[in-house]
Amino acid sequence: ETTKIHSVAGKIKESGLIRQRPFRSPHHTASSVSLVGGGSYPQPGEISLAHNGVLFLDELPEFKREVLEVLRQPLEDREVTISRAKFTITYPASFMLVASMNPSPGGYFSSPDAPIASSPMEMQRYLGKLSGPLLDRIDIHVEVNPVPFEKLSDMQPGESSVIIRERVTAARQLQNRRFEHQKNIHYNAQMTTRQIREYCILDDQALQLLKSAMERLNLSARAYDRILKVARTIADLEASESVLPVHIAEAIQYRSLDREGWLG
Repeated sequence: ETTKIHSVAGKIKESGLIRQRPFRSPHHTASSVSLVGGGSYPQPGEISLAHNGVLFLDELPEFKREVLEVLRQPLEDREVTISRAKFTITYPASFMLVASMNPSPGGYFSSPDAPIASSPMEMQRYLGKLSGPLLDRIDIHVEVNPVPFEKLSDMQPGESSVIIRERVTAARQLQNRRFEHQKNIHYNAQMTTRQIREYCILDDQALQLLKSAMERLNLSARAYDRILKVARTIADLEASESVLPVHIAEAIQYRSLDREGWLG
């Protein structure tokens, strides 16, 4: 399927069948047409060329807001529809969105040693590119704080990527078994509301924790579903049959941009 998309776009080389997952990284000056696709004879855009792979958007708020907004439907439906006067064409667009951004135009927001302070107006203009509905569709938001010299120079090895890969592979195998009789559902991110209710059953403590987060952060129903899917995945990585309060707490921590001090 990935090879077919790249063939339609005229991007297949002599090697033929694509055997590696695509990685697409469009520049922040990209237009909505280059992202979604289009033209007189509609060609696949970056989001379809990233099908079954990764779409990486560096400096996310530097993209035009109208360009970012076109991601909403593909992130939800995992396909993109291009309409023209005489016909409509739909391309697959099941990709993993990975995005990065500086915390402020100057890059030092919340840093105690910031040499440059952005004004409230600059911050509003900068973060205003990111709408609530778009962020709702991004499962994990993580704030990366400045790393002090002591940690940068620390020679202690971290967890091996081989060990991490084994844990991820085991979790994916668990999910394959879970959904083996479900049509078009292979992993947690694809769960519908019905599957979330079936596989993300919470005890009273976990429910109360999630309720408090929903009320305090004013989260949407879509964010509620995202938290449960992430919590289910955290539980799978720990080989836990149940979604525990600690898994809900960790999933809530991965909603950085929903917290006060970021977008409102």
